[in-house]
Amino acid sequence: MRIKHSDIAIDENKPFLNCKLDRGKYAEVLTNIVSSYADGFVLAINNKWGTGKTTFVKMWQKSLENKGFQTVYFNAWENDFENNPLTALIGELKLLITNGKDKTGKEKFQNVLRKGSLITKHVVPALIKAVLDKQIDIIGLKETLVALSKGLSDVFEKEVDEYAERKENIKEFRKSLSEFIAETVKKKPLIFIVDELDRCRPNYAVSILEQIKHLFSIPNIVFVLSIDKEQLGNAVRGVYGSDEIDADEYLRRFIDIEYSLPIPSEGVYYKYLYEYFKFDEFFESIVRRRGRSLYDIKDQFLETCDIVFLNNDIPLRVQEKIFGLIRTSLRSTNPHDYIIPQLLLLLAYIKIVDNKFYNNLKDKKLSITDAQKDFLKTLIHSKNEETENLLIYLEAYFVNAYNLYTRDRFGRSALFKHDKEANKDICTISSVVNDNLNDDFHRLLEHHNRFNDNAYNLEFVLNRIDLLA
Repeated sequence: MRIKHSDIAIDENKPFLNCKLDRGKYAEVLTNIVSSYADGFVLAINNKWGTGKTTFVKMWQKSLENKGFQTVYFNAWENDFENNPLTALIGELKLLITNGKDKTGKEKFQNVLRKGSLITKHVVPALIKAVLDKQIDIIGLKETLVALSKGLSDVFEKEVDEYAERKENIKEFRKSLSEFIAETVKKKPLIFIVDELDRCRPNYAVSILEQIKHLFSIPNIVFVLSIDKEQLGNAVRGVYGSDEIDADEYLRRFIDIEYSLPIPSEGVYYKYLYEYFKFDEFFESIVRRRGRSLYDIKDQFLETCDIVFLNNDIPLRVQEKIFGLIRTSLRSTNPHDYIIPQLLLLLAYIKIVDNKFYNNLKDKKLSITDAQKDFLKTLIHSKNEETENLLIYLEAYFVNAYNLYTRDRFGRSALFKHDKEANKDICTISSVVNDNLNDDFHRLLEHHNRFNDNAYNLEFVLNRIDLLA
């Protein structure tokens, strides 16, 4: 049984073969773009966190390689332990000649290293001082060690302290880099993919952008930034210490073309996850197929998915976590147990996307009306005229289950009061989804209240999600 979603396998010959979102066609669009401009530019793939950017760029990278492109993949987040991004960026370029036999290419790369050293050498003492700031409080000793560290610059020329010389060094570096790239990539541009930039330390992320612009803006290199532009903008504001910074304007200085992957068709991904996590092994097991009350649970589960994941507002990575949590919780559920799939999915969803709400439910801190308000706030993205009836159905299940959880199993007083004149119970609460549909809501609550089975109690579901039972 799978309880966690693994990275999607990338086929060597057909990289998008296992892509469940039909994104191969978007890779073709981007390939045409990078093939059309040889002067070098920066392309940003801008989508929210958890929308599958990393999987896409890795598949696209393989597709590019199959078309004869040289590529580099650099995960900035995994490498932000480096204080100087230039070291990491040049280190990635070294991989282009590591296994090659082209002596000319290797010689040109060595020239890149020599020119790069002239740019970076003045950083060495400062880096050591920064480390010592965290380790040593004795100023005298620290300054002494910093002075001694200047011996490390023996491998470089005298420290660059003049603006004109520094400017010339940058010019020479770009020239040597351009010669190396021209020798290495031949007819097609090098595609340098920078992933997870928005997850880096803010100063590291901004430093990478600056160095790409000032040092790597040369012919035959296309930089592809896989980013969440909003989060990267927050990093920019953090570095400059002001919320007044126009982050969009700042980023436009570095990004020449921006592209966003279209949102997948509704339902595509969660239906794939249903198959991937093999839910049928539980929902349609032989034991459950023998019981009429257990058999239609799959349809109920998928119908609820239609509501919870409506409009794909829930990132793909979050959907994976929700499905993994549900599949794990089913391990503690006996195949003979009657479960309400709507509640199982709803509670797993709440736990992942709004843990505070989940814990308040678990600790019985909310009144029923407050729980209803949080229920609507959590699912407001799913509310429209077409979904109101299904949402009210889900709301009734939720309210009844929370009522049973917070009271004794026969405690109906929070939901109903007896009308002596009419000689019937009257519901005391209204639907938060649409109070014009209260008749339907009350009828559903009345129906659910007839059952005192554990499955109708929120505690039953909570125990499975938290693996306490």
